[in-house]
Parts: sequence; structure tokens; C-alpha cells
Amino acid sequence: MESTPEKMNFGKSLLVPSVQELAKQHLTNIPSRYVRSEQESPVISAAASVPIIDLQKLISGDFMDSELQKLHFACQQWGFLQVINHGVTPSLLEDFKREKLWQQEDNHEGFGQLFVVSEEQKLDWSDMFYITTLPSHIRQMDLFQKLPSKLREIMEAYSKEIKNLAMIILCQVAKALRMDENEMRELFSDGVQSIRMNYYPPCPAPEKTIGFSPHSDADALTVLFQLNETEGLQVRKDGIWVPVKPLPSVLIVNIGDIMEIVSNGVYRSIEHRAIVNSNKERLSVATFYSSNLDSELGPAHSLTGPNNPPIFRKVPVDKYFKDFFARNGKSYIDFMKEETMDDESSKLEKSRYYFESSSVRELAKQKLATIPLRYICDDLEKTSSSILLPRVPVIDNRRS
Repeated sequence: MESTPEKMNFGKSLLVPSVQELAKQHLTNIPSRYVRSEQESPVISAAASVPIIDLQKLISGDFMDSELQKLHFACQQWGFLQVINHGVTPSLLEDFKREKLWQQEDNHEGFGQLFVVSEEQKLDWSDMFYITTLPSHIRQMDLFQKLPSKLREIMEAYSKEIKNLAMIILCQVAKALRMDENEMRELFSDGVQSIRMNYYPPCPAPEKTIGFSPHSDADALTVLFQLNETEGLQVRKDGIWVPVKPLPSVLIVNIGDIMEIVSNGVYRSIEHRAIVNSNKERLSVATFYSSNLDSELGPAHSLTGPNNPPIFRKVPVDKYFKDFFARNGKSYIDFMKEETMDDESSKLEKSRYYFESSSVRELAKQKLATIPLRYICDDLEKTSSSILLPRVPVIDNRRS
């Protein structure tokens, strides 16, 4: 008798108020829970742009080598690229613009925000709907069946086309890395895919809050479709926030933590965020593609050796995701790094780490009103807002 596949649930997030409903109240001031006192000034960087990659050029034609070099540059120097001629059915993208979905669930899937663990935690000025789409046997079927039938059809078709696109890009990434393409296929052929629909309502005080807090993605590749022309996405490049202007029919692709690990650090998972607008709403759909759930995550065998030792440890993919959600973000990729110190230094570093961890635990038990000065970061998130940067590359699929 076959066992019923276990549902994939890596953690829960507390339910929070709908920002969409808050925005309808025509507030003059936003609730204190959304106010970020450390919020950075808006970035003005008109000369900066994410590289554009033509996927058709990349996979066929006279421009394959030059476009592959552009892909390698975009992944290595930016961690972001804008893909044109990507092959995703235009009518399918248009269908997404006409559909909206806000459901309510009490785990990491469904309506709400991710990583909300306390009632005092600061919140982002956004609503999201998160759902696992592939492989189909790990879906939350009760949630999937609640979708309006038209939207369910759109998501089925969209998830398949984005998987095809992700596999094409991953195979091209393997070529750029000089990695065994078969190894890349084996790692991602039945990969975990999830979709997050984001809604950023107009905000009466956009300078005081954030649409989506700075973060990197835990997956291998993220494919973002921006449903309208409102700007909001920003990428951290050389310590500066670079805005990404929405372009018609262009998909934004970024490197996630899994790809940083698989590439053995050649490509970096880059921090990004979303800001909000006082007059316009912003909508986007992010699709996350990761390696097979039953595989082992670590640097690719074909990229490591005596002259290029692995800098990340190996872990089962399901453990990686559970630990990522438990640690709530970017810090987990540092935990994945292998120790490269000599034995004595390693022992000293470990003992220092555990001593500090134990000390902080004891401090926390004291229920302090203020934290000791040694733990206060005065320079946290203070970056220049006036430096101009080069544009993010764009890749055109049809010129390959």
C-alpha cells in the first residue's frame, strides 16, 4: 500500500493584518508596527541598470558565445539579469494581470507575510500569497483547490512554462560555469517550485516603511514578473541600492543561495528589497525554483577538486530549507560555509563562538530593557544614495 506523500511545511508565520485593507482607510499616518526608524533614503541612480540577456541569442545563432559571456558577467557581478525573448506565452502573462488572489492560511503557505514570529515584530507594507506548485505531489491541495478555477488554470500553465525557462537558464549557467550540464539537470530536473504573488498598496508615508525587507532568496533561481509599471524593486550593488525599472514583457531573474552553493561561490546571491509608492500600487509574481527535494545540496562535483576545494558543506535539501526558515534569512549561507582554518584555529574559533552564544543566552534571560552597547550597530544599513552605477544586464532569448 502506497503511503500518502508528506506535505511540505517548513515552518509557520503569524497571521498579520491585510495591508490592502489598511490602505483603504485613507490613513494620514501608518501604524507604528510598519514604521522603520532606520529606513534608508531613496536611491537616485539613473545610470544604473540590471544587465539584459536575450535568451534566443543564448541558445542558438551566431551570438551564443558573446551572450554566454554576458550571462556569466550578469550572474557573477550582479546576481540579477533581465531576460527578453524568454519564450513564456505573452497571453499567459496578460492573464496574470487580470487575476488577483488573497486567501488565508496559518502556515508559510497562503495569505500573509513570511517570517513573522512575534506580535512586536516590524511588518512590511505589502500583502503576499505564497503557494508551492511543483512537484505536484507536495502541494497543499486543500489550498490549491480553493483557488478560483481560472486562476488555477493560469498557475498550472505558468508554473510549467517557468520551470522550462528555469531549466534552460540553468543549463546555460552550467555552460558559463564550465560545469557538467548533466549534473545540473540531475540536480534540478524535479525541482521544488513555489509562487509568491505580491501586492504593495499605496502608502501615505513611503519614506518611513519598506515594501519588502532586504533579503536574499533561498532558492537557485527566482523569476519575477512585474505586473504593472510601478517601480519598487531595488538590488544592492557594491553597497548601493540600484532601482530596477519594469520593462514590458521582461522577466527579472536572480541568483539564489542554492546557486551560490552549487557554483561554489562563483555566483553570489544578492540582497534586494522593495520600496513603496505614495500614489500607485505595485503588483508582481515571483517564482522560486530550487533543486530536487530528495537531493543533496553542495558545490557541484564537476566544479571542485584539489585546486578548487568546496567552500560549502553538503546537506540534504529538505534539511537546508527547514534550517533556512528556522534561521529566518541570509545568515544561513554563512553557516553552510566549510571551515578552512587549521585545526587549532578552528577549535579556538568554535570555543569563542559557543562562549559568545552562551553569554547572549544568559543576557536574554535577564529581560533587559536595553541591550549592552557592545551589541549596538550604529552603522547598520547606512549606505550612500547618490552614487551612479552601471546598468543591470539584459539577455534577449531570440538572438541566441
